[in-house]
Amino acid sequence: MQKKVSILGAGISGIGAAILASKKDYNVFISDSGSITTKDKRTLDYFNVEWQENGHAFDKILSSNIVVKSPGIPNGIEIIDRIAEEKIDLISEIEFASRFTKAKIIAITGTNGKTTTSLITYKILKDAGYDVLLAGNIGKSFSLEISQRDYKYIVLEVSSFQLDNIIDFRPDISIILNITSDHLDRYKGKISEYIKSKIRITLNQNQHDVLIYNHDDKSVKEIETLAKRIPISLNKRFDLDGCFYFNNKININLNNNTMIIEKLALKGSHNIFNSMAAAMAARVFEVSDDVIRKSLIDFENIEHRLEYVLTVHGIDFINDSKATNVNAAWYAIESMNKPFVWIAGGIDKGNDYSEIIKVLKEKEVRAIVCLGKNNKKIIEAFKGEVEVIEQANNMYEAVNKSYGLSKIGESVLLSPACASFDLFENFEHRGSEFKKMVRSL
Repeated sequence: MQKKVSILGAGISGIGAAILASKKDYNVFISDSGSITTKDKRTLDYFNVEWQENGHAFDKILSSNIVVKSPGIPNGIEIIDRIAEEKIDLISEIEFASRFTKAKIIAITGTNGKTTTSLITYKILKDAGYDVLLAGNIGKSFSLEISQRDYKYIVLEVSSFQLDNIIDFRPDISIILNITSDHLDRYKGKISEYIKSKIRITLNQNQHDVLIYNHDDKSVKEIETLAKRIPISLNKRFDLDGCFYFNNKININLNNNTMIIEKLALKGSHNIFNSMAAAMAARVFEVSDDVIRKSLIDFENIEHRLEYVLTVHGIDFINDSKATNVNAAWYAIESMNKPFVWIAGGIDKGNDYSEIIKVLKEKEVRAIVCLGKNNKKIIEAFKGEVEVIEQANNMYEAVNKSYGLSKIGESVLLSPACASFDLFENFEHRGSEFKKMVRSL
């Protein structure tokens, strides 16, 4: 008898899961509470997938053997509660896709640095000639890629939302970069719930697998796992297996072999850490030292993450729109080495700005320009800490005010510490508007 699968959400992951399920001969139904694009409807029709938009047909969904939930759909809504009552397996898209691959998987999570670390890891393996796929939260549907062909190695960026609904998902190497306050609106305001979600990445690992973890992060270093634990630290040296930064060099110890890396393309302590995690994962998969070194030297940073845009009349403009939480903004501020104007603000996700105050005092912040519909909280947090705080209603105002507050030899840093949805479609749109306004000066 043909198995039935229902998919909630017709975004990138949902459409990918529907195509994979269709190719694996499931009876597939996809449902979205909003509208489905014309292009996606044509795709679903081509693969004989029944679809529904602007609501959920409970009878169809509750008659399924499996329900695949897109990461953007929260728990606690009626359809999710009904699925639980009926004891139907509710799984994430990465769980579903992982059931159809024989590849060795490196899964990477963390509040910050996931994308950069995933890109570096992928580049190293690709440069080494490995048959490797990059997918997951980075924007490529794992399911869609697997529906086309399998790979020998897969690098997955995974978010807490994707990990919430795994059952058997088991990476050969898992990487936990850090865990700081983020998405607490989704986790009832409790960081403990967010931590539980993140550490699920190692839930099913066994003694043959590896967990690479941040030894400097209290939330991470005490994690219980059956996997082999390999620590990474910017502060502590390890005599046995581990990776640390000392005397401006990355030191990697693994299986009684030592590797030292002196040159990196990326600057800043956060990028050093991301490079360490990627290099250690590559060493576990026996990539040669020479390839790892060359890849780290050649790597180019991603768009919207500490991206140099332009120098206008002696003022550098830096686009860090991807910094959608306090911790990411902290890293950006920490990396600044000249006086700067900071553009911040947007939709607050339960932010505690006290974490930034100390690093602001250590750096020369000339002014803050608040960009958002409601700047009250961020203004209150930094009033008395920064002499000049101004407000902007749009990106044009933010860039022009920042430019006017800056002097030759200084910088303007867009690193919002907030989500973008009050004024922009997403952080990419926010970053692109910033670059457009800078170029128009």
